[in-house]
Amino acid sequence: MPLLATESLTKDYGPFRALDGLNLAIAPGEVVGLLGPNGSGKSTALRMVLGFMRPTAGKATVAGFDCWSQSVEVRKRVAYLPGELRLYENMTGRQLVRFLGKLRGEVPGEEVDQLAKRLDIDVDKPLVQMSSGMKRKVALLAILVPKVPLIILDEPTNTLDPTMRDELLEQLALAKRAGKAVLFSSHVLQEVEAVCDRVVILRKGLLVHEQCMADLRDGRHVTAALTGPAPTLGPDGNALSIADGRLNLEYRGPLPTLLEWLAKQPLGNLKIEPLGLGPIYHKYHGNV
Repeated sequence: MPLLATESLTKDYGPFRALDGLNLAIAPGEVVGLLGPNGSGKSTALRMVLGFMRPTAGKATVAGFDCWSQSVEVRKRVAYLPGELRLYENMTGRQLVRFLGKLRGEVPGEEVDQLAKRLDIDVDKPLVQMSSGMKRKVALLAILVPKVPLIILDEPTNTLDPTMRDELLEQLALAKRAGKAVLFSSHVLQEVEAVCDRVVILRKGLLVHEQCMADLRDGRHVTAALTGPAPTLGPDGNALSIADGRLNLEYRGPLPTLLEWLAKQPLGNLKIEPLGLGPIYHKYHGNV
């Protein structure tokens, strides 16, 4: 049974349809990335899942609770990081985490200091004295500490340096291993590739593609210049497409089979890369 499910989830603003019939299910222990440029419907979908907005049609549920009519029950089970932070800056980081924990009926303990050390935060410093990147890390601390089954993040790595981005991705992997579900939106494809089990791509409010990341991780993109007669069949036995004297091949299968086949071909300037999300994303959104 999915922890989070949407059924034909739709949101209209007058004649404008921001989200159109979204069907999505996320199981415990699954990390799902939500991709698309600004205006594609990502934030609208997240806000309806959190019960901040009423759907025009369809519904969303978390742990069986309706996200609109039972939004308090839903929020008890969700930790949410918005794209734009609004924090109580008269508090220290520790006070903020404790305050938000008490709203859930939890009293955060030593895990606050353990995680603060990993994130390199002085939790006893007032937020008003922190940079935007430090405030973002305090907000991450506040959503990683609670014992909830679902974490939702909207552009979580904004203002984070590369080291802290890597640490966040590691924390999401730990949350997955603990059985938590994670849904997050991002513009950074490399982050999504690193941590997600599945990706959904939105375009103008529509879900246009859903991708299992395990399939991509097993694949290779091969390009090379031909220095002799062009082969007709690829390593998987399928017909090849050759253009302008260059081989351009997407391959899914055992790597030794691919390497053995390549060794027999008249090729120069050979390049072998992971398939990656880039070509799939650009298929729907161009080179943005």
